[in-house]
Amino acid sequence: MNDILVMALYAFLGAAAAGLLGAGALRLLRHRSLTASLAVIAAVAVCAMLAGTLAVAWAMFLSPHDLSVVTTVVAMAAAVSLATALLLGRWVVARSRALTLAARSFGDGGDFAAPAGPTTAELSALSRELADTSRRLAESRDRERALETSRRELVAWISHDLRTPLAGLRAMSEALEDGVAADPNRYLRQMRTEVERLNGMVGDLFELSRIHAGALVLSPSRVSVYDLVGDALAGADPLAREHGVRLVGSRVEQVPVEVDGKEMSRVLGNLLVNAIRRTPADGTVAVAAERSAAGVVLSVTDGCGGIPEEDIPRVFDTGWRGTHARTPPAGAGLGLAIVRGIVEAHRGMAAVHNVPGGCRFEVTLPMAGV
Repeated sequence: MNDILVMALYAFLGAAAAGLLGAGALRLLRHRSLTASLAVIAAVAVCAMLAGTLAVAWAMFLSPHDLSVVTTVVAMAAAVSLATALLLGRWVVARSRALTLAARSFGDGGDFAAPAGPTTAELSALSRELADTSRRLAESRDRERALETSRRELVAWISHDLRTPLAGLRAMSEALEDGVAADPNRYLRQMRTEVERLNGMVGDLFELSRIHAGALVLSPSRVSVYDLVGDALAGADPLAREHGVRLVGSRVEQVPVEVDGKEMSRVLGNLLVNAIRRTPADGTVAVAAERSAAGVVLSVTDGCGGIPEEDIPRVFDTGWRGTHARTPPAGAGLGLAIVRGIVEAHRGMAAVHNVPGGCRFEVTLPMAGV
């Protein structure tokens, strides 16, 4: 029993010495190729076995012939192990280089394409992660391009819409200053109207900036959609009378929702104003509110004649007004963008689709808990 313990101790010491040397070699080669590391690992395994075997053989006082036989066997095993490690290392390095070349497409703004051929499980998992990252980056680039286009359009349209009332205010103020205004009171009323328009545009810009910055603070409370719709219809009634449009709100259920009453009134007000301005005289704008599987659906249906199918995906974009709406009173194209921002802040969804004779804007909100 003691002889076995002594041999085990000699084998452990020999293997430990080889292991320490291998650890030092790995530390020196930690920045080198994976092939070198695999070769060191194979060499450590073989040298540890050789050192342990020689130590035991020396302790057992084997004959020189027996010692040479053992050494030869271990040396052959070492040669095969090193060759296998080098081949494996070269294969793994080749697959890693192919993956590196494929990943360089990120820097060129392209899509990632995983290299063909078999590979290790770890490299396959990395390829899948890179492909998923490539997909998300492509979506992000598309969103950024769309936002940049929207910003450019918004700046151009806001500049145009600001220039018109400012030019009018300047002309009217100069007429009043020179005393050539035939009816000063009419000029003053018109100036007040233009100032109100400018104030509304600035207010919309401020609201939209709060939404985009995530600074929109909601104060939700439990209210009935019946009351929300009633207040919105009352507020929009003067504009509807001015345009000769009938407002209908007969299909409104008394369903409770948890919303910020002020912000949701703005949503309904924007939708109603947009619908009234797009509906011809003697037309009808209908408001409805009903339960659905997704929650509470508020809808505003107008008689605008419909929206071109290619324009529907952009209806809620910032600054978008359609090809037929480029002059006042169409507005700056912020109302529907504000609608979507407020609705999404309430964890809801805004949508639009065509119906016979017009289109229907729908706002889906979570139903209040009972």
